[in-house]
Amino acid sequence: MKFFYNLSIYLYYMLAHIVSLSNKKAGKWVKGRKEVWAHLNQQVDPNSSYIWVHCASLGEFEQGRPLIERIKAKDPSQKILVTFFSPSGYEVRKNFELADVVLYLPLDTKKNAQRLLSTINIRKAYFIKYEFWYYFLNELHRRSIDTYLVSGIFRPSQIFFKPYGKWYARILHNFTFLYLQNEISKDLLQSIGIHNTQILGDTRFDRVHDIALTANDLPLVETFKQNQKVIVCGSTWPEDEAVLLDYVNESKNIKWIIAPHEVSESHILSLKDRLTKKSVFFSNLKEEDPSQFDIIIADGYGYLTSLYKYADIAYVGGGFGKSIHNILEAATFGAPIVFGPKHSKFKEAVDLIDLKGSFNVHNKDEVKGTINHLLESSDSLQSASTICRKYVAENTGATDVILKETF
Repeated sequence: MKFFYNLSIYLYYMLAHIVSLSNKKAGKWVKGRKEVWAHLNQQVDPNSSYIWVHCASLGEFEQGRPLIERIKAKDPSQKILVTFFSPSGYEVRKNFELADVVLYLPLDTKKNAQRLLSTINIRKAYFIKYEFWYYFLNELHRRSIDTYLVSGIFRPSQIFFKPYGKWYARILHNFTFLYLQNEISKDLLQSIGIHNTQILGDTRFDRVHDIALTANDLPLVETFKQNQKVIVCGSTWPEDEAVLLDYVNESKNIKWIIAPHEVSESHILSLKDRLTKKSVFFSNLKEEDPSQFDIIIADGYGYLTSLYKYADIAYVGGGFGKSIHNILEAATFGAPIVFGPKHSKFKEAVDLIDLKGSFNVHNKDEVKGTINHLLESSDSLQSASTICRKYVAENTGATDVILKETF
């Protein structure tokens, strides 16, 4: 089985090289791994020990961020290594001020795992939510480095719980402890002999709670909003825009903020061209009278968490593609949330649908009907808003428990 694992890693690497010829994201993935050792040697302090926080991408980084912030608050001298699998995480957070070293995760080979852990002195490791790399986890365990899974969530469909997945499931025994999001995950792990677990929930609740307390005021957005309802569409993909834009263009007495997941020049210009209402890029707001526009297009990264502060309703993208993005960033501000059908992997989405704080839609008509109902019924809007805000508040605290028990 190890042969097939090694083969799959090699084939993935070769495929990434081929795709990189025509795909910028894949190109960054490949280029980043070619440069990782040079970056590591430039950034690492050989006389210090590091806490290693590994995140697949940007969403997982937001789960790990509260842990990093609290570690630094408790011990400002403690150095932090952050690694990413995906360019969408690394490229946005490569200059994160609380991390002393930020890298792409090297390809998971025995040689790379040994080289990384021989180059940088790891004191403890935290893997966020998932990313179960055979050689890195084995090498951490071999060196007796405490390794924790944070906000883990498991599903019956995963390879660990299949008859043919027993070999791969062994790597889960390398974790010193696994902090989980739900009872299902705990039961699944117990079924394969893993009992060093605790249900704590999701550290993203701590992150979004912190966001609500520290979110920047945006006076230009306040001028844009005036006394009208604002719908913030966050992390939208072309599939989301396909079900939204007709409604955006025909809507009346509504202000819109659209923050696409992809902010390349070609995409945001195309998006602007498809809008019939007066729209302005966020970066140009200071040069205009914001009140004269119906739509703001966020044309950069880092705006969205503050923009949700001004949402009466939020539409969170991804649900018409692979899966929804982070809905908690909107929920913490009390914005009822609308999203597409691909949401089942996220406990908070399922919970908030059941509680009537969020709403799942499947097509253009359902998007329009759901938002119109919320806008026309102040009781429904206020009820959903209260549910979202309360749900976040009641689920905070996981980060503090993990820090107390592990650091």
